[in-house]
Amino acid sequence: MVIDVNVSGGDISGEEINYYVESAKSRFADKCLTAIDLDVDGEYINVAYHFSDQPFQRIRRITGYLVGTLDRFNNAKRCEEHDRVKHEMM
Repeated sequence: MVIDVNVSGGDISGEEINYYVESAKSRFADKCLTAIDLDVDGEYINVAYHFSDQPFQRIRRITGYLVGTLDRFNNAKRCEEHDRVKHEMM
């Protein structure tokens, strides 16, 4: 995984950049980090993180179960889902 690092407003050592990258990886381990913007403002560094979009999985409550897909349902549960009354949005 390649993370783009953009530095503006001054210079930062490679060691310091690596610190910010490793810190972000551990802090946001559950997200897909794509880029970090480091803006040098005197003695301070403003940090902005950029993440890629995560795919969204639809979860429905069907016959008392929370499911994403019906592939693990047996034939009886599939029939039960097929016979449900589906209400329309107005």
